[in-house]
Amino acid sequence: MGDNKILLPFETLTVDQAVGTPLAHDMTQIVPGKYKGPAFKKGHKITSGDVCQLMRMGKNNFYVLDLADDQVHEDDAVLELASALSGPGVTFSGSPGEGKLELNAAYPGLFKVNIQALEEFNMFQDVMCASIHTNTRVKQHQSLAATRTIPLVIHKDTLDKALDFARQQYPVFSVKLFHPLKIRLIITGEEVYKGLIKDQFQAIVEQKTTALGATVEETVILPDNREMISRQIRRYLEKDTDLIITTGGMSVDPDDVTKDGIVDSGFQEIHYSAAVLPGAMFLLGYHKNTAIMGLPACGLYHKTTIFDLILPRLMAGERPGARDLARLSHGGLCLNCKTCRFPACSFGKAG
Repeated sequence: MGDNKILLPFETLTVDQAVGTPLAHDMTQIVPGKYKGPAFKKGHKITSGDVCQLMRMGKNNFYVLDLADDQVHEDDAVLELASALSGPGVTFSGSPGEGKLELNAAYPGLFKVNIQALEEFNMFQDVMCASIHTNTRVKQHQSLAATRTIPLVIHKDTLDKALDFARQQYPVFSVKLFHPLKIRLIITGEEVYKGLIKDQFQAIVEQKTTALGATVEETVILPDNREMISRQIRRYLEKDTDLIITTGGMSVDPDDVTKDGIVDSGFQEIHYSAAVLPGAMFLLGYHKNTAIMGLPACGLYHKTTIFDLILPRLMAGERPGARDLARLSHGGLCLNCKTCRFPACSFGKAG
């Protein structure tokens, strides 16, 4: 998508000749397994005392730049690239390092990537950008992506083509704020209702929802009774409720009637099952401005389930549907690692 013009805006000097000359770019030092970073920054004037260190770094020759009007230094170019790629909730510093700029989250939320646009952007000559996965829950200041030009100097026409494309696709990157949802919870199960066992679902739901800024306004425990479950859902719908969560009763046993109770309650849109493990027998539905999630029992035994994938999207104001649940199939298999690193892992990231 760019031209193949060869850029030679350089005069080459040996390290001895370069004493007193300002560096045209950061000089990177690598200590295997310990360090990689600039030993000398762009603009640093080489002194006689620097010569030995530079030679130990394998730097025997240096560029002195003499840019033409149609040529752009990597540091100036990357600032334009970062600006074109960044949408709401994405920030970056004004100080490139080694020609690169990192894009960061301005606030906590859900990171969104226009995946197709990012791929096409990387088809343009002499520029690149890499990011973390879309639909990742991120913290304030978290690293989201990084961009740079490939050569030290890029032709202005080549840069402009990439910039124009990124601006046309705005926003390639963005962060959606989490809304403080009002949640009402229904715990189902004869054994819990009768006090034979202690409920553990409420604590799990409250911990995961409050971590994103939501509040659990009300909780009731009901037996496996289709009519009672349906009636309670309708009561919740009459209140100021953004999200209803039910726990248990989503499997194929005769006593599992929670799904039927949800259907009876009048929800306009219901999606049952998801291509995710753990969480295949998950239910997601909508009635006007209220969403409902039916959580299967796997949520009691697995630290991370489909609940952790869909909750942030609802909190960000999205309305995932059947296609979204199917798209989670690529990356939807949790590996049940001994030490759970979610969300710093592949689980659910392709969706």
